[in-house]
Amino acid sequence: MVDQVSRSRAARSAAARDRVVRSALQAYASNGYAGSSLAGIAAAAGLTTAGLLHHFPSKEELLIAVLRERDRADGERFHLRGFVGLDALAALVKLVEANESTPGLVRTFTVLMGESAAEDHPASQWFRDRYPRRCDNLAAALRAGIERNEIRSDTDCDAVASEIIAMMDGLQVQWVLNPERVDMARLFSHYIDTVRQAVETTDRHSP
Repeated sequence: MVDQVSRSRAARSAAARDRVVRSALQAYASNGYAGSSLAGIAAAAGLTTAGLLHHFPSKEELLIAVLRERDRADGERFHLRGFVGLDALAALVKLVEANESTPGLVRTFTVLMGESAAEDHPASQWFRDRYPRRCDNLAAALRAGIERNEIRSDTDCDAVASEIIAMMDGLQVQWVLNPERVDMARLFSHYIDTVRQAVETTDRHSP
């Protein structure tokens, strides 16, 4: 009976945290981080401000939770960590295609990324750490492709990974600003085709 009560409480707590994170995402998309209040986020999540602070003791901690959840959801949805070599490039194309269907989420992330350029922004360190991590993960996936004889052995995997991440984020900013003029998914897919042509081995089936 005690275990059942504990599980029920844990489930309610997890549900409340999820509501808060989703409410925060919507608030950041509309008002940015600086223009969003904990009271407003709490109300949208069906909680009091004190109830929100029980789960996230500060506005800064909530922001980091939102950013982590976005990365976690993307990784889980597309199993990005499980792909290597050319499959990793294809997975990134699918991720960009899916991002076009969630403009509010993409706008939120882009707004936060821009705001975090200020040294005193609570997410500035998170974004600084995120880029090396993303590049390192993609470079490792490309190196695994070399081992599988999918990718040329002379490929500078670190440079290619940095370029791909820069293209993803650059297109994302342009799309957020001018979605009617920028076909983000098509342009990124075309770009990845050129990358693939440049790095793919001429005979993938040779021993």
